[in-house]
Amino acid sequence: MRLLIVEDEKRLAISLARGLTAEGFAVDVVHDGLEGLHRASEGAYDLVVLDIMLPGMNGYRVCAALRAAGHEVPILMLTAKDGEYDEAEGLDTGADDYLTKPFSYVVLVARVRALLRRRGGSASPVVTAGALRMDTAARRIHLDGDEIVLTTKEFAVLEQLALRAGQVVSKAEILEHVWDFAYDGDPNIVEVYVSTLRRKLGAAAIRTVRGAGYRLEAL
Repeated sequence: MRLLIVEDEKRLAISLARGLTAEGFAVDVVHDGLEGLHRASEGAYDLVVLDIMLPGMNGYRVCAALRAAGHEVPILMLTAKDGEYDEAEGLDTGADDYLTKPFSYVVLVARVRALLRRRGGSASPVVTAGALRMDTAARRIHLDGDEIVLTTKEFAVLEQLALRAGQVVSKAEILEHVWDFAYDGDPNIVEVYVSTLRRKLGAAAIRTVRGAGYRLEAL
């Protein structure tokens, strides 16, 4: 999943980006409200982590502008403020959840995953495709009851396919949601990871649809 962090405290933003990247997310970071609005408006993100006190445009206005333009991306607001009025204002502008600084990183990751599951229409962190069972919260994969060990990027690629099991997912879509905005390497990196997943899950697990992308089959 691809996340956008809009946070002007650079040390916090970098720390969050590193942690979320280690969790398997593709993460972009900006430090200005106007730039955050511009990036989020492009529609390439699965979730936005949005600070309220920002230069250029505050988080309330960024959130309100996105909602007014019809963007439904989940928004998790961060703020140093504390109080029911501030929380209500954030939610009234269209935010989906709210965290007050200082917050637990573990709680932030849990909130992010919960919002992503909600967006995908599932309250459960477990995705199944035939004999494949993928626990996105515990980051564990089981096939016919046996655990399959995957790297962070392998898990992220498979997650994109599993969330749309039986449907074709293009190489561009996988790149967009698994690698961050700054990635300018070989787009064939997706083929490398698909090949590795086939070795671990079985050659028939992922079908190549020529000219369109990849489809995860029910195993």
